[in-house]
Amino acid sequence: MFGFRADGKKVKNLDPIQRMMPHIMTTRADAQNSTSFDCPCEPIDAFIKKEAEKGEKYNYMHILIAAIVRGSALYPRINRFICHGRIYKRNYIQISFLVKKVLSPDAADATIKINFTGHESLPEIRDMINEAIQKNLTLDTNNNTDKMARAFSLVPNFMIAFLVGSLKFLDMHGLLPNAVLDLLPFHCTAFVTNLKSIKGPSIYHHVYNFGNTGMFFAMGKESMKPVVRNGEIVPGKMLPIRIVTDERFCDGFYFVNAFRKLMDLLQHPEQMMERLEELPADTIVLHGLSKKEKK
Repeated sequence: MFGFRADGKKVKNLDPIQRMMPHIMTTRADAQNSTSFDCPCEPIDAFIKKEAEKGEKYNYMHILIAAIVRGSALYPRINRFICHGRIYKRNYIQISFLVKKVLSPDAADATIKINFTGHESLPEIRDMINEAIQKNLTLDTNNNTDKMARAFSLVPNFMIAFLVGSLKFLDMHGLLPNAVLDLLPFHCTAFVTNLKSIKGPSIYHHVYNFGNTGMFFAMGKESMKPVVRNGEIVPGKMLPIRIVTDERFCDGFYFVNAFRKLMDLLQHPEQMMERLEELPADTIVLHGLSKKEKK
């Protein structure tokens, strides 16, 4: 309440235009921007093969999530969010994703959210993802998020509307404790969907008005496309990545540079093999001067 939240700290001394943006575009649906990248697969495949020869297993999902985590650590302003007309910087880098327990249309999904500090290396991120997935793969396993959703679904429809409305109200006023926020997958830095795993095309997935997800990444099935190499047009294996963002908490120049770095990390995963010891501070820019946010 009054700008205080369990999951973030209000950003002060914003540029006047940026401070007004959440009031001009009041929902994330108003403020959605989308972009796309076709990432060359050859360097990713070469890295995966090289590590496999050492007995280390990586996949595209590991590398994409690691790139988002490292990119968010290096460009911390993309880890901000909007709530009740205010801009906050998030306390953690939080990634949400769904896991299909069995590749069947009738199989249940498990929603997973993992907190990162930004210091983690690619091997650490891979192990955290694998551990979270293994805990949720069995059909009779329900994590706390699934249990909460199931409890909501057992009551009459008007009660579901009341309960969800209550969550929205408490969230808007910063009254949800961390214990509840940790159960809500739509409160995260980025939501990631891996359509590649089901051989589906990539999509532009909306960011939710409920919660405070700032970015949505969708990875689709790779395909062969014409690319230019050494002045010649040749076939190249490309990975489609579609990104939808809430544009209000970060300017376009910063987003472009952050995503450029993220794509560079995707194509050079070896850059993430070591821990990031020092994290850049979230900064504000006022009248052309950059300074650290006062604590």
